[in-house]
Amino acid sequence: MPTYEYRCRTCDEVFERRRPMADADAGATCPQGHDDAVRLLSVFAAVSSSGTAGPAERPAGPCGGSCACVPG
Repeated sequence: MPTYEYRCRTCDEVFERRRPMADADAGATCPQGHDDAVRLLSVFAAVSSSGTAGPAERPAGPCGGSCACVPG
């Protein structure tokens, strides 16, 4: 089950909830009890310890070399 990050619009607290993907956009209640929380866009980053930019060993771009912004 994925973990989603939310921010309460009332008290600005950021918190996480584990829930099924089907419920990702459902409302969430913050730990303080406020019902006005919105889901945040979480960013995931993977870093290689080998120093290469990926299987093709392309140069790293602003997104790490594994996206469409680096031709190749």
